[in-house]
This record gives sequence, structure tokens and C-alpha cells, in this order.
Amino acid sequence: MFDKNEYIGRREVLSRKFNSGILLFLGNEDSPINFLHNTYRFRQDSSFLYYFGIQKSGLSAVIDIDEQQVVLFGDEMSIDDIVWMGRQKTLKEAAFDAGVLEVRAGSELVDYISYALKKKRNVHFLPPYRAENKTRLSALFNIVPDQVSGFASVAFIKAVVAQRSVKSEIELIEIDKAVSISADMQLLAMKIARPGMKESEVAAAIHMVALSEGGDLAYPIILTVNGQILHNHFYGNTLKEGNLVLNDSGAETEMGYAGDLTRTFPVGKTFNSLQREVYSIVLDAYSAAVGLLQADVQYLDVHRKACMTLAEGLKGLGLMKGNLEDAVSRGAHALFFQCGTGHMMGLDVHDMEDLGEQYVGYNDTILKNTSQFGLKSLRLGKELVSGNVLTVEPGIYFIPELIDLWEAKKSFSEYINYEKVKDFRSFGGIRVEDDFVITANGSRKLGKQLAISLDEVEEVRGSM
Repeated sequence: MFDKNEYIGRREVLSRKFNSGILLFLGNEDSPINFLHNTYRFRQDSSFLYYFGIQKSGLSAVIDIDEQQVVLFGDEMSIDDIVWMGRQKTLKEAAFDAGVLEVRAGSELVDYISYALKKKRNVHFLPPYRAENKTRLSALFNIVPDQVSGFASVAFIKAVVAQRSVKSEIELIEIDKAVSISADMQLLAMKIARPGMKESEVAAAIHMVALSEGGDLAYPIILTVNGQILHNHFYGNTLKEGNLVLNDSGAETEMGYAGDLTRTFPVGKTFNSLQREVYSIVLDAYSAAVGLLQADVQYLDVHRKACMTLAEGLKGLGLMKGNLEDAVSRGAHALFFQCGTGHMMGLDVHDMEDLGEQYVGYNDTILKNTSQFGLKSLRLGKELVSGNVLTVEPGIYFIPELIDLWEAKKSFSEYINYEKVKDFRSFGGIRVEDDFVITANGSRKLGKQLAISLDEVEEVRGSM
């Protein structure tokens, strides 16, 4: 945990956004894998973690604006808990460390909220993303479970997003740590991958790095020779000379902060000529996007710049043609780049995504395009401010099924040379990704240096 004054200060900032009412926080529960006592690794809700810092299941809390009090609800360890898990910090001790002086039994939350509702007080809650919290909110507010999210407080969402979007110096230290560990994971993969190895062997090795640093993975590892599959979690392929390996993996620190990096490298010691050409296009798009990063710039424009750079490179390969401004505006480039150039990052690898992209990545001025292929997957479009942490991750992906579908429909045939595209059906995909914080003077890349240029990557591969 951070010092308790950090959590007290965060709650005070949030409280000043409201004149009255109750702010309700539901922590996460343990989630069983296949039976009750065999659970997934516990991960606290990120907003609960941000304002209270306690990594313990079965908790909830309120900030009561009218009563000017903060109450933590939960239960101390039973003797059975102590027998099986050992004596740990008591809930009162953990609450004290978070600057919370009042602790009540977990069961008392129901009476607290019921009494407030009888008094016609406004109780704000955030949209639930776990079934157990949807059920709890349904019971507390007598709402049909499937309708609970529709009753979430927009004012509460916007206040949390505004606060969590700007990272403090102590948060940036944690994120730098997470990204540096992620860089170690990436470098290890580059060093140990060999023809004949299974993807699973490399994935296991880099998972060990995250665990050895006291944290874990920020998200399931994407390590694949099928880089055209954007979120591929299958690790059963054997690495072969001539393949490319796409490694999208990141660490989460013990404090819950994430890193998110991607590198693509050859299974052999060098890229072949065609791989070098496509990689160079992706790297040019990365550099163009990074060059625009600064406060007051809309990330939508950063994305467009990356897309234009990709389209220009693809035209140079003979894969695209015609007026590229029109092609990108209409989304023709999305045959090769189906996703967005980046997203916010922090306590979540896709920061605050549970609160809604329309509030996190967009606003009332910059609305998300939810219909155009490519743009509908762009998680961040709004104007950047100092303290934002985000990713830059352009790529080129050749998805045979998508190519066949668009060609059959003659989609954007004025911009796409389908005959030439056929030569790339088995190419796969390439992505590079780094994490940045927006500063007063532009941006700063987070974490330690990691090989990214063709020469740097081949130097690492050549030393294997």
C-alpha cells in the first residue's frame, strides 16, 4: 500500500465533487475455478484499490458525504481462516493503513444502504462487471440484475475517471516498475526462443519473470506465431525457422499497476526481406504516432496519423492504391489494421474499461465511432492531458478469413489490390507497442529501454 495519506487525499478529492449523498464501493470476491475452494488468483476491484488500497476479498465501503464519514464493511478472519491461511493483518489494521477509522461487519452494509434509501438519500454506485456484485446491487436496490448497470451513477463514473486518468508521481513510479518488468519479460522471450520450442515454453518462462518480481501478469500472455490473431492465447504451436513470434505481454506489480508491451521478432536470427519491409512500415507508424504525443492533442488524430503512415507503406508494397486520405477516412486500411493505436493504462491494463469507453476514452466533445470497422475498436480518442498514461501499438495483420470476406464483397476494391494481397495470406502479423506518459513538454516513454528497431532486435536474436 501507499502511505495512508495518499488514500485519504484521494477520497477527499473525490468527495469534493459531490454536495450530498453516499458513494458506494464494492470490492471483489474470490471467484471459484471449478469448485468453491479452488479459486482464481484474487484481484481487487481497481477503483476500490485506488481509494482504499486493501487487497482483501469480501469488502465494501462507503464515503458518506452528508455525515462526512468513511466506513469499511468486512469481517475479520475466523479461526478456520487462520488455520488454513495463517494469521494475517487484521481488517482494522488494514483499514488504519488506508486512513479509515470506522470498520463494521460486512452484513451491516445492507442496513446502512436500506436506511439511506428510506431517507430518500442518493446512493451512487459504479457499473458492476462481476456477476456477484451485480447480484449484490440487485438485492440492495431492488433492481432486476440485468438492469443494474443502467442505474449506475454517471456523475460518480465521471468523477472517478477524471481523477484516475491523471497519474500522480508515486503512481508513475509503480507504472515505470511494471513496464520495466514487462521489458525484462520481452527481452527474455527474444533471447530464449529457438526453432523447435513450443510457444508454451517461452510463455512459461516470461510468466516466471512476472511472478519472481512479486506480482503477476497484467493480462493473459499473447505469444504466438499467428500474429494475425489479435488476442491469441493458444500456446501449442512449435516455433519454426522463418516464423515471426508476436509477444504481447505485461506485468502487474504487487500494488496492481500494469505494463503492456509488444515486440515481434524472427524465430531465426534475422528477418527475411519481406518481414523487414512490413516491420519497417509498422515501426514508421509507431514513430509517427509517438511524435504527436503531447497535451491538447486528440488521440484520434494520433490514431489517424498511424493509419495514414501504415497506408502509405502498404501502398509502397502494392497492397493499397488510390487516394489514401479517402481510403483511411472510409476505413479501407482496416483490412490490415483492424484495431486501435492505443488505450489508457494504469491500475488496469485497459484503464477503467469497466466504467465505459464513452467516459474513459471519449467525452461529450469527442464521441466514439461505433460503426466503422477499425474505429469502433479504438478505445481512446479524446484530448490528452498531462499525466495520462497510454499505449502506442500500431500493427499490420493479414487475416485470411477477413481478406476472403472483403474480396468476395468487393469491399474498397478501388483502394485494395486483392491480387497482391493474396501473396500475404500466410504472412501473419506484426505489432510493436510501448507505454507513455503525457508530460508538460510532450511525452516520456515508460520503463527501461527495450530493443525495437530491426537492427536492435536482430542483435538480440544474433546473440542466442
